[in-house]
Amino acid sequence: MSSTQADHHAKKDTVHYAIENHEYGGAACIRDNYTNKGTGFSMEERLRLGLEGLLPPSVQTMDQQLERIHHQLLTKETPIQKHIELMNLRQRNERLFYAYVIKNLLETLPLVYTPTVGEGCQKFSSMFRRPEGLTFTLKDKGNIANCVANWPRPQDTPRVAVITDGSRILGLGDLGWNGMGITIGKLSLYVACAGVHPQSTMPIAVDIGTNNEELLNDPLYLGLRQKRASDEELTELVDEIMYELNKRYPFLIIQFEDWSSANAFRFLDRYQEKYPMFNDDIQGTGAVILGGFVNAARKSSEASGKALEDQRILMVGAGSASVGVAKQLMNFFTEHGLTEEQAKDRIWTTDSKGLVTANRGDELAEHKRFFARHDNGDKQYKDLEEIIDYVKPTALLGMSTVRGTFTPEVLKRMAKLNKRPIVMALSNPTSKAECTFEEALKYTDNKVIFAAGSPFDPVEIDGKTRYSDQGNNFYIFPGVGLAGALTRAKHITEAIITESAMALADSMNDKEKEMDLLYPLPERVREVAHYIAFRCIKAINKAGLAQDDGFTAGLSDDELFKWVHDEMWVPSYDH
Repeated sequence: MSSTQADHHAKKDTVHYAIENHEYGGAACIRDNYTNKGTGFSMEERLRLGLEGLLPPSVQTMDQQLERIHHQLLTKETPIQKHIELMNLRQRNERLFYAYVIKNLLETLPLVYTPTVGEGCQKFSSMFRRPEGLTFTLKDKGNIANCVANWPRPQDTPRVAVITDGSRILGLGDLGWNGMGITIGKLSLYVACAGVHPQSTMPIAVDIGTNNEELLNDPLYLGLRQKRASDEELTELVDEIMYELNKRYPFLIIQFEDWSSANAFRFLDRYQEKYPMFNDDIQGTGAVILGGFVNAARKSSEASGKALEDQRILMVGAGSASVGVAKQLMNFFTEHGLTEEQAKDRIWTTDSKGLVTANRGDELAEHKRFFARHDNGDKQYKDLEEIIDYVKPTALLGMSTVRGTFTPEVLKRMAKLNKRPIVMALSNPTSKAECTFEEALKYTDNKVIFAAGSPFDPVEIDGKTRYSDQGNNFYIFPGVGLAGALTRAKHITEAIITESAMALADSMNDKEKEMDLLYPLPERVREVAHYIAFRCIKAINKAGLAQDDGFTAGLSDDELFKWVHDEMWVPSYDH
């Protein structure tokens, strides 16, 4: 075994330190969420670890325990009740939680992640059981190094962190410290979908206050009870956090999640060439939509007979996620021979005031200026139906977070303009989606090529079952983060993000193509994350950004593909 291979195996062993070195004994072993097996401890383990008398006499397999979890979930009536039950399971037996999630992926993804995680964040303080993750507040300024050092993991263990300031959680707005729930939810998907070891994940909340009056007046709210600090104070704090995290954990991949639009772009520009980080709302969302759009454009062009580069995209919404998507979509056009300027001209954006134009008369936010149009003359377009008539889009992408934005008339206009219109209602959670799958089918006479940000049930129409695609970030960020962690990537560049999108588009199997889908079936997300990680590792090595002493670069494609698979953690009581 080479020194680099030995290093990787040593790192893997470090991750399992608690079990292998038996640092926990007796009741402490039961209280730790990773070492705890509950009724899964064998009689020999009970004797060796001092657990006699502390457990029921029956020794059960993990499969038997999973049956009990299934039974307990059946007693819960609402998604949020099931969400809380699963969170409680994760906090007492982490391996059993992930075994259940992976085994029941279709059932649990909507409970652990979107759409239920939105309500989970809103109620995060009220349903609080025990602390998880790192919290940095304004009061910790100057002392961040000590806070980071308190994280109870060996120094080589943390691989992936998700960090938020809670200022823009999904489509729900400012949730302050309650945003910790989204970091935990995202990292749960890193584990379930990409096999990142749960003990190597780090949820992080940056609390500088909240402007949410309901939270400030809620006696159960656990965050700082003050208005949000200035951007200057926030920047100083986040600068210190990023520096100290990187100093202690130089190979930690840091994903920014659900920051306000302005700060999302600002911090991405500020840190992307300094630390191994990326922004999921801007880059992850952009990549997953690009991946689906590649397949949608192929279907649309086949129906119309038009060239792929003739697509015309109208983005409804101009926040950080929307602009991030639009910038990624430019790669679709440049891949088909257009210049960057020509690619930009194929994309229009709107906000609450209408079509984003350079001469609209109001002061545009910095991130909106890139796609502001200069070809509208003196005319300003405010109504979406009017904008569609002017732009004549082949694709309508919604990131407005406003339910019902895609009205029946809007959908009818898209169907009139296109033989197979592309409509993506991407806002999360489901309550914020611009239209439902059923509405999109009904008002386009079943012609629509559709995707949404959250799941919709299949629809029977014209004697055929149509399936809704979910263009969700969980297809992208787990594989990107895994690739970065395995190679100890110095940076996560735009080229790596784009490669993840192309890998997603290429991951469709024959069954999914026959079902007229744009994305792989959600139950294949772990397989897809494996393939995306494989492709991204090759892109990382091509860019010379791997810091693994040439280990992954020295593997053949077959060897690399197998190695990535073998590095993906699987929940088991055997390790």
